[in-house]
Amino acid sequence: MSGRSPVRRRSRRPAPRRGPERLVGLGVAAVAGFALVTAVVRWMLVHWWVPVVLVVLAVPAGWAWLQWRRQRAREETERVRALRYALSQLDGLHHTRFEDAVRDLMYRDGCTDAVRVGGGGDLGADVKATDPFGRRWVIQCKHRRKGLDGAAVGTPDFQVLNGTARPVHGADVAVLVTNGRVTAPAVAFARQQRLYVVDRHTLGAWASGGRPLWEVLRTVPPPRRPTARS
Repeated sequence: MSGRSPVRRRSRRPAPRRGPERLVGLGVAAVAGFALVTAVVRWMLVHWWVPVVLVVLAVPAGWAWLQWRRQRAREETERVRALRYALSQLDGLHHTRFEDAVRDLMYRDGCTDAVRVGGGGDLGADVKATDPFGRRWVIQCKHRRKGLDGAAVGTPDFQVLNGTARPVHGADVAVLVTNGRVTAPAVAFARQQRLYVVDRHTLGAWASGGRPLWEVLRTVPPPRRPTARS
């Protein structure tokens, strides 16, 4: 016989039932909640003047807050309408800040949904916006730190914009904006493909003036929907 003692199996004890304990806990919580509500109601009946005072104080406070919000909105509107950029300012920007500036100018012009989407995988779009006439603008930005002395924007950049602006981004108006130069073949290609060129001269007129981009450019598509401004 082996000297090992037989292995004893441990009997599994049934788990304690927690159903009754949970019911008791819920009952205690319900009683406590009812008691709290009752106490609050009794206190309100005795001190009825407290909520009246709070309402009296809240009305002028709410009115003052509403006036403050309206004032802030008016100041923001005036700030946006007064937005201007000199070409020297735009030249000194980082390329991402240049895209921000183009977005802000579109917002100034009334495109309240203007957004910068430039970055890795932007598929040829740096700024998207919808103007007050319902037209969808897709803008590719090409910043040159040296301005006119920088590398000229060539046909390949317009080919990228032409290949994605309408089929991918749903553009009504596809634009390339640069603070530098654009080659003659690129300008010819843009005209052929109904793309719009905002070169340094056009950018200077748009950024430093108060006219929206669709008034600075020529022969943009007609409005999608009739408006008071169309």
